[in-house]
This record gives sequence, structure tokens and C-alpha cells, in this order.
Amino acid sequence: MRGGGLWQLGQSLTRRLSQSHNHRKHRCFAAAAGELKKTVLHDFHAENGGKMVPFAGWSMPLQYKDSIIDSTLNCRENGSLFDVSHMCGLSLMGKDCVPFLESLVIADVAGLKPGTGSLTVFTNEQGGSIDDSVITKVTDDLIYLVVNAGCRDKDLAHIGSRMEGFKAKGGDVSWHIHDERSLLALQGPLAAPVLQLLTKDDLSKLYFGEFRKLDINGSHCFLTRTGYTGEDGFEISVPSENAVDLAKAILEKSEGKVKLAGLGARDILRLEAGLCLYGNDMDEHVSPVEAGLTWAIGKRRRAEGGFPGANIILKQIEDGPKIRRVDSSRLVHHPEATVRFKVAQAKRLAR
Repeated sequence: MRGGGLWQLGQSLTRRLSQSHNHRKHRCFAAAAGELKKTVLHDFHAENGGKMVPFAGWSMPLQYKDSIIDSTLNCRENGSLFDVSHMCGLSLMGKDCVPFLESLVIADVAGLKPGTGSLTVFTNEQGGSIDDSVITKVTDDLIYLVVNAGCRDKDLAHIGSRMEGFKAKGGDVSWHIHDERSLLALQGPLAAPVLQLLTKDDLSKLYFGEFRKLDINGSHCFLTRTGYTGEDGFEISVPSENAVDLAKAILEKSEGKVKLAGLGARDILRLEAGLCLYGNDMDEHVSPVEAGLTWAIGKRRRAEGGFPGANIILKQIEDGPKIRRVDSSRLVHHPEATVRFKVAQAKRLAR
């Protein structure tokens, strides 16, 4: 990368995210003026200096008063709070919800222990990726998952259509879309100690990828220890009427160290962590193998198949893909970027 390193990357993200009409047609996020949806925290963002931009059909904060780079570094050094309520949470219920989901995704859902989850991919018959999703097996007859905002409509249509056929053959499965809830992502080294101040549950017993229903700040929440930043953190599904109060409580308990962060910082953080962005690193013409997500295909699924496009995907594993996603962390070698990132790491280790 030439020029100003991370600063230049932040500027390119600003242009890319705020000019959605320039996105390639295959990208699933686009928003026409006047049609933007708002999360329940929209006014809260504006009150705190959020610069709102169109993203996946929603009005979302790109950044706040801090620069995108300062916001990125604060997540690494302290913590950041993101509003990700534009993403779609849903639950699958019924004694056959596991085999139903396995007919759509590459994960070994049956092999998950209750209360644990995994990243997975919805595939099509050509082996391409319809969307990626974080799934959690809450119990053997209840699965909670979150899908991308820009792919919501096509995902729900796909799941609904396949569910009709599954139920017509006698399968026991139903679903609920959690439009009554909002989603917050608390990320960074202070995420756990700050959130612990708002709940009686022992968060040290909740490990990465695990899920729990618990009371946080007086609200019944779904809590998953996961994130999209490469840092420790949580995604918190909270009743929408309590979302603003919870956001305020998190910021207050951190004594100013955890700050609000927007799409710009989130994209840099996931780039540094080498995480996929749907519509950029993968789409309906790119398989999970080509996207570097072979690890997400369970061992049993590799042996048995049974998911859309299995023959194509399993052959790619055996023979090797013709194209492959390059890990972005191997491309950014600008000295300024490296030094500033190492400073953030050193400060954390010195605590």
C-alpha cells in the first residue's frame, strides 16, 4: 500500500461506504435515497456526532467525532461499541431444525454442543455463497442465527422457500424473525470487564463462540462471545426498547474508555483480522473454499455432503480451487501502519 498507510485506507473506506451507487452490481448492499431504514439508536448516533451514510438499505454511522483511525486504535487499546442492528437475527425451532439447517449450510450443526456456535455459509447448487452467517445451537430444537443486512431479503426468501418444501415432507421446523430486538457489538480488551459490571452472570465462564441468555442492565438479552474485529468481545441481542439505555450504560461504566465506533473502523478491524466481507470477498459466484473458508466445512459434512453444491465444493477441496482469496493482512506492510498497530498491541500487553 502506497501513501499514508492506514490513513489512506480509512479515506478509501469513507468514499466506498458513503457512495453506495458505485458498488459493483453483485454486491448485496445498496440503498436508494429516501428509502433508508433507521435503527432504534439512530437519534442516539446523531446526538453523539455520528456521520450517517447509506449502508445495506439503512442509515448507519460511518464514524463519530474521532477519526476512523483513532476509532480503530481505540478498539484495539480499550474498546468500541458498534450498532449492528441492521443485521437480521432469527431463530429456527422444532425437532428437525438441525437437519433443516444442514440442508442449507456447510456447518456440522449436529456436532455443535448446545450453547455453542460457528461461522457458516449458505451455499447454492453451483457451490457459490448465498451469504455467511454466525449460527448458534441454543438447544437441540432451537437455533439462533444472524445474517447480513444487505442479504436479508434474499436470505429470508431462500430459507422460507426451502422450509416450505421441508415441512411438506413432514419436517418439524418453524422460525421467528427477531424484528423486536436490536443488536450491539461490544469489542476490545475492555469488553468483558465493562459488560461484567452490568450483569450478575460470570462472563469468565462464557468462552469464544458460546451463547447465553441472561439479564444485562435489567434487560433479557441473548449474548454471544464473538465479533468481527479480531478482538475479544460480545454481540448483544437486546429488546429494542432497552437498546439506547444499554448503550448508554456500557459507555458510562467504561468511564470514557469504550467509545462509539462506526462502519469505517469496523471495516479496518475486520481487514486486519483477515475476515471475509460478503459482497467483497465472497458472493454467489465464489465458493467457501475459494473464499478461504474451507475450515468452516465440518469433517462430517466433507464425508457426507448433503448441502447445496456439495459435489463442486468437495471437489475443490480435493483438487484445489482455481481462485483463492488473499489474506489482506499479508498485503499491508506500510511502516506507519505496522508501527501504530504494534503500539496498540504493546499497550495491551503492558497492562
